[in-house]
Amino acid sequence: MGNRIIWKMKRPVYIAGDNIVTSLGMTTAEVMDKVESGFTGFQIHHDPSLAQTPLPLSMVNAAFLSAKFHEILLVLHPEMHAEQFTRLEKMLIVSIQDAIYSKNAEFTGKNTLLIVSTTKGNIDLLGEDKKTFTDPGRIYLWKMAEVIGSFFGFAERPLVVSNACISGVLALSMASRMIEAGLYDHVIVSGGDILSEFVISGFLSFQALSPEPCKPFDIKRNGLSLGEGCGTILLSSEFKKNIPIRISGSSMSNDANHISGPSKTGEELAMAILHALNEAEMKPADVDFVSAHGTATPYNDEMESKALGIAGLQSVPVNSFKGYWGHTLGAAGVVESIATIRSMEKNLLIRSAGFDESGVPVPVNVIRENTLSPVQNSLKIASGFGGCNAAIVFRKLD
Repeated sequence: MGNRIIWKMKRPVYIAGDNIVTSLGMTTAEVMDKVESGFTGFQIHHDPSLAQTPLPLSMVNAAFLSAKFHEILLVLHPEMHAEQFTRLEKMLIVSIQDAIYSKNAEFTGKNTLLIVSTTKGNIDLLGEDKKTFTDPGRIYLWKMAEVIGSFFGFAERPLVVSNACISGVLALSMASRMIEAGLYDHVIVSGGDILSEFVISGFLSFQALSPEPCKPFDIKRNGLSLGEGCGTILLSSEFKKNIPIRISGSSMSNDANHISGPSKTGEELAMAILHALNEAEMKPADVDFVSAHGTATPYNDEMESKALGIAGLQSVPVNSFKGYWGHTLGAAGVVESIATIRSMEKNLLIRSAGFDESGVPVPVNVIRENTLSPVQNSLKIASGFGGCNAAIVFRKLD
């Protein structure tokens, strides 16, 4: 009869739980309640250990983080001390614990994988004040991830995804494909980054930081605003929430234009978008909402508007969540995907904070006010240094 190719149907991938830790709070509910009420998390910081110039930064409250981490430590590892963990490790642990709280046993076995997305990891360990830290080897991303995995007792060795600012979206795409292929039943994706002198000085050297909270897609935008935070999403082959939402498609591309400058045409991001929609078996007309990368730098927003136009999405409601908590780097794709999922659950289009008047070459439908509207299918996009682009599609099931 000859050789036969046996096709296996891909397993569905559902959102099973989540958490956000940012300047606006320590849980998804707390953060999104403030976002929906119009609050932003920026404060002007005059901290010379971070920058010589006063800057609007979105930073996680140190006292709240310490208290929450101490509670977890007492329950899970009373033999340990808080000083054994870095600031980012504490943020990741707090985020993961909140996301898996009611599913702990189910999400720590051999059929579960932890993926950590980050751009800089424990970058603060390079500072002079951290030279006496108990384990300087945790500057390595893989080592930091192993510490997190060991804390929760995950059976599998964690995977690290670090690909500039698409890290979070890329990690979700990889996790989805692993579940689809039957490699794991559950994957926990946790993205996080902190603010440090190293990170801030890098963006200052590009003259990319705004002296005021960022204004994505606005004609008066003059640079991005940095934030720190963590986001955790539980992915599962079975839906475990009242409103089932699944990942139905994803794609990546690279424009190979410049180490720090995005494509001038937007064609490559558009290619990733269209491939993701094709995998999801959707057309541009099926998309109800786009969560853009929206950094508020002149070239990024310009490129994204062109990409949305090429992909036939210029009339679809679009926002950037960075006006609420800043650019959280390796956490951005995860945190903003959670906010997208919340929008879908509540059928709520959330205004793009900082936007007033369009300042991009291709007109796009930037959301000006919170609006109740059916949101069945959403698209999350991201772009990063090195020319990388990513797109992921979320679908809400009836």
